[in-house]
Amino acid sequence: MKDTTDTLSCVMIPMNGRQLLLPNVSIAEVVDFVSTEAPAGAPEWMAGMLEWRGLSLPVISYDAANGGHATAPGGNRGRIVVLNTIGDHHNSVPFMALVTQGIPSQTRLTEDQVKRIDGDTGSADLMQVEVEGETAYIPDLGFLESLAVEASKG
Repeated sequence: MKDTTDTLSCVMIPMNGRQLLLPNVSIAEVVDFVSTEAPAGAPEWMAGMLEWRGLSLPVISYDAANGGHATAPGGNRGRIVVLNTIGDHHNSVPFMALVTQGIPSQTRLTEDQVKRIDGDTGSADLMQVEVEGETAYIPDLGFLESLAVEASKG
């Protein structure tokens, strides 16, 4: 039996042209994509609001928040990932949501399977990494949370 004490449960989340890597504990739930409409005058990164467990959560387009364009998921593979927030505004905005371009997949990783690499990152990226030969991005959750706080005030 393989020792799993040095592994971390992670989730690879497909975005437009890239994938995000997050620890599994940061994700509250993955729900089917529902078309959401952003309020009039909302920034491009705001894809709308999601009614979830009695809360109205801001849905963020990671692609647009990172300097690209908001893209709707193609086909029936898109999902919305509900993330736990951990910042200073956790009491007022305990969750936020991201639109994905596909179904997230779970993996277990050890420290030596994830290597930081140099590369272009956007304002929503914390760093670029290589995971077993594939490029992934660790998102800047603090930045994304600041967008969720902004959306909740507007």
